[in-house]
Amino acid sequence: MNREQKRQMQRQGQDPDGESAPPRKSQPARRPPKREPFRPGQFFREVRSELRQVAWPNRSELVNYTTVTFFTLVSLIVLIFILNYAFSKGIFWLLNA
Repeated sequence: MNREQKRQMQRQGQDPDGESAPPRKSQPARRPPKREPFRPGQFFREVRSELRQVAWPNRSELVNYTTVTFFTLVSLIVLIFILNYAFSKGIFWLLNA
């Protein structure tokens, strides 16, 4: 029996060993934390600090990734065109026969 199942059994008032668990005290309802007002300056400072942490690709990596993406895209377009053409010819051949 895992931890999640034990917690669920305790919520239902059962002890994981099969006995009834002692009643739990109800907790008061929690208030959600107050939201701070939106501050554009702080937002853009945080965005800038996050963008500084990004590992940007250098020029050679960018050219490499672009080339691989382009050839993969062209290959898939050609494959889908060939399959579409073959299936359409096959369907027309079956229906005209």
